[in-house]
Amino acid sequence: MAKNHLFKSDKSPKNIQIKKEIISHFINTGNDTISELAKELDLSVPTVTKFIVELIDQGMIAEFGKIQTPGGRHPIVYGLNPSSAYFVGADMSRHHLNIALMDFTGRLVENEMGIAYTYQNTTESFDLLCGHLQNFIDKTGEIKKKIYHINLNISGRVNPETGYSYSSFYFSEEPISEILSSKLHYPVSIDNDTRTMAYGEYMKGVIEKEKNVIFVNVSWGLGIGIIIDGKPYYGKSGFSGEFGHFPIFDNEIICHCGKKGCLETEASGLAIHRMVIERIKQGESSILTQKVKDMDQLTLTHIIEATNNEDPLCIEIVEEVGYKLGRYIAGLINIFNPELVVIGGQVAETEGFIMLPIRSSVKKHSLNLVNKDTKIVTSKLKNKAGIIGACMIARSRLFTE
Repeated sequence: MAKNHLFKSDKSPKNIQIKKEIISHFINTGNDTISELAKELDLSVPTVTKFIVELIDQGMIAEFGKIQTPGGRHPIVYGLNPSSAYFVGADMSRHHLNIALMDFTGRLVENEMGIAYTYQNTTESFDLLCGHLQNFIDKTGEIKKKIYHINLNISGRVNPETGYSYSSFYFSEEPISEILSSKLHYPVSIDNDTRTMAYGEYMKGVIEKEKNVIFVNVSWGLGIGIIIDGKPYYGKSGFSGEFGHFPIFDNEIICHCGKKGCLETEASGLAIHRMVIERIKQGESSILTQKVKDMDQLTLTHIIEATNNEDPLCIEIVEEVGYKLGRYIAGLINIFNPELVVIGGQVAETEGFIMLPIRSSVKKHSLNLVNKDTKIVTSKLKNKAGIIGACMIARSRLFTE
């Protein structure tokens, strides 16, 4: 499929740009009148009217009635036509896959959570992933003709602009985004999973008016998504946010990045998982031994559930990890002075068990004047942050390609 095919009937780059700005306004602000749109875009009312009419003819914009005003004519409100375009977002984790379909206005139309899928860095695992994506697309029926973009979340080092993932499925010289596009027959982009979670939370979650935000993804690994002045911060090559690979500890634990002593080795879902298994094998009691007979089958999900069921061993380990993590979140607060820190990812599902030690540690280790400016909250979108963010990134690609 051709890039920017929403605007395929337009020949003028300037006209395409104005239409993109109009659509972006509706995405960011919601429905509006032509006069307000003209003020916002610094264009004349006749010019905006012309483009609105064209966008209505193209099916992207719809009328939503008149607003009541005291006296005079009642202006018509316009906005995005929800059914004019759809986007698919996929969030891949170590033990499962989530996929969603979003309409043009940002509403989730369909989603499949917890699809059985074990990530391995193999061509077989990649083919299985493609199969799951194709099955989801096929189930959308006639809607699949209006799917304009797909975005896949991948953990680790991902360059969204070039389409390369250097942590997963790096099998050939061809970018993974192009391989996926070829297999699925849609434009496909990839992005770092934590950054898309941060973007999803920014657009649809707990973030309200804050423009400078750090999203901490405490899942199997550990990463951060950075929002600066309302925009995701990528860094030069898209590798920003590798918080988990900060060299902190003097230990002999080898991180999956190949180095020793990374923050992730002591403060992540992976660390919690390792500690729980070690201490159960040393003879400590836990309700997990009754639920999971073979510790090789123990998952992070089991541990989160046990923690929330007040298992003393799991609570102790989660709190220990939370306190360690809070110390280094304090460092982020000292550096960035953000308005908001959002704690998300699977481990955040333990709510107070992880949040209380994080807050206590942040208070102890950050500068008082700085941490007074920063609120620390849990994710509102929870396990849907990844797919919502992925869909939002897919939609945003219409305006950047």
